[in-house]
Amino acid sequence: MRVLGISGGHEPDHLGYPRPAFNAISAHDGAAVLLEDGEVVAAIEQERLSRLKHSNKAPLQAMRFCVEGQGLRLDDIEAVCFYISEAWCDDQLKRGLLPIGPEARTARDVMRQLLRAELGVELPPERIRFVKHHTAHAASAFFCSGLDDSLVLTLDGCGDGESGSVSLGSGSKLEPLRDIPERDSLGMFYVQTIRFLGYGLFDEYKVMGLAPYGDPSRHRALFQKMVTLLPEGAWVIDFDRILGLHDVLSPRAPGEAITQVHKDVAAALQEALETIVLHCLGYFRRETGQENLCLSGGVAHNCTMNGKILRSGLFKRVFVQPAAHDAGCALGAAVAVHMREAPGRRPPAIEHLYWGRPIGARGEVRQALEAWRDLVTVEELADAPRAAAELIAEGSVIGWAQGRSEFGPRALGNRSIVADPRPAQNKDIINAMVKKREEFRPFAPSVIEEAAHEYFDLGGADAMPFMIFTVPVREDKRQLLGAVTHVNGTARVQTVSARTNERFWRLIRAFGDITGVPVVLNTSFNNNAEPIVDSVDDCVTCFLTTRLDCLVVGDYLVRKRAVPLTAYAALVPELPAFIKLISVRGRTPGGYALERALVTTYNEATYPVSAAVFEVLSRADGQKRLGELLDDAADREAVITELIELWSQRALRLRPATSG
Repeated sequence: MRVLGISGGHEPDHLGYPRPAFNAISAHDGAAVLLEDGEVVAAIEQERLSRLKHSNKAPLQAMRFCVEGQGLRLDDIEAVCFYISEAWCDDQLKRGLLPIGPEARTARDVMRQLLRAELGVELPPERIRFVKHHTAHAASAFFCSGLDDSLVLTLDGCGDGESGSVSLGSGSKLEPLRDIPERDSLGMFYVQTIRFLGYGLFDEYKVMGLAPYGDPSRHRALFQKMVTLLPEGAWVIDFDRILGLHDVLSPRAPGEAITQVHKDVAAALQEALETIVLHCLGYFRRETGQENLCLSGGVAHNCTMNGKILRSGLFKRVFVQPAAHDAGCALGAAVAVHMREAPGRRPPAIEHLYWGRPIGARGEVRQALEAWRDLVTVEELADAPRAAAELIAEGSVIGWAQGRSEFGPRALGNRSIVADPRPAQNKDIINAMVKKREEFRPFAPSVIEEAAHEYFDLGGADAMPFMIFTVPVREDKRQLLGAVTHVNGTARVQTVSARTNERFWRLIRAFGDITGVPVVLNTSFNNNAEPIVDSVDDCVTCFLTTRLDCLVVGDYLVRKRAVPLTAYAALVPELPAFIKLISVRGRTPGGYALERALVTTYNEATYPVSAAVFEVLSRADGQKRLGELLDDAADREAVITELIELWSQRALRLRPATSG
């Protein structure tokens, strides 16, 4: 049986939704996952293909990849499964919160019309299935864990009017024990609190990284007023009490300095989250007697919390679904439907997440790189892992792209930036070169599985392949691993097996042979404005718009040529489907002025442009090179410089004329 699970919104990339607040919060992290007889054969997030971070659009490109990449058509799929219940979607339609096409009476009609319009397939209505949001989260965790039985906890912001669930998994069944209402949402509690720290939705992991710098006791009493722990593992959050933070600090504006009070609030928030979750888990551990735990939902990406649960002694085994956010609901929706149809055929346990688009065969990679030959040099390598290890040992920071891309938010060695984990200054170097992010945020180590226990305390676990737990670095190794050891002596570790990722394992082992340390610094291959890279062109784009030293793609080493700005005139500019070029009149203190900008259809993010750049982009057709569009420009280099800056922000694309 072939089952396609999907998460995300209901409109294609090029359309702007009239109610962005609903679309951005209630639909995000679109993805598609294809199961064949219960096993994942393809999975990818829409953002990797559309290049729209946290895409809230319909995952049309992701669906095409999963289906067409297997040589199939959508008609060959027995069930297309959406990650929200049908009743909830129908209610949103009645409230005007879903796009309404001709003859759309139900959410099922909306789905069928979208598939017909965008994919050209008239899918029978019975093939469209809906799965309750937290059922999808729970199914993705338990049925893919490899455990025979387990307590299952899901926690996030909201979905289907709920913010979590507790279930008991056994064999082919999930027995609901409790639904956690939206009013007690730990995801929203975290988001609403971090707004005082200058952060918002999708920034939760930043505050998790800030928390170890603070003292939770300084604001513990205030957070205890926000949260009341109830009998039977329940809790109540008084969201109005969050406003009491005004007595402690003024909300930080983005870009303002982070002070000790911000660090202390972050620490108190993290402590409050852990206290609530352990309170809940303690009760259900006692009541059910269950020794195993599965976690999913966006809150389960809090690696610090996961590490505390692992070391609490409550459970013998803890499995965190590694794509725990809403993209993972595409997996969960597909798995839930598969288990209803074939309850005796559980999916295999997740051993890796390399389910995405292949980087390409050797000839394909070479051809894609040659298209950029005016800006880069390309050298074929006899042993790419060994060559990469030597470069890293010499001090280089490299982009590394191999095999199929990872599903989920972590770079696990196929789309990674890799560096020496030893010099503490490498944190600052990489932030300056690529990430342009806060200095307090840690980088993660990847270690060959055989040496993991020598460097890290895994809390009784044999391996940690998904970078989903924060664990202590062995005390005698903390100074040695200066670039990947956080201020509190912990690290978000990935153990790498030769069985699941032979090339990355070879790189780390070769680095160990050279340096004596079989560990590398591993961070996602992207800059601060884009999703993780996926294709060869994505890799080269990130390479050219950052200060990475070199790039290893497949069996090829790529370096930058020293070229003048005018060399970029050979590139073709084009706007992504989700970017619009606008020219509107807006009121200014001096009267009316003409505003020119690029605007996204996702969240109305705006990138002002000069009149000269506006003129170039208004004439761009996806075919003409910059040189052809710059004929009348008074200062060609200034225009090219501005376009490259927009390119680095991923507000537009520049590509060779020979690539599509």
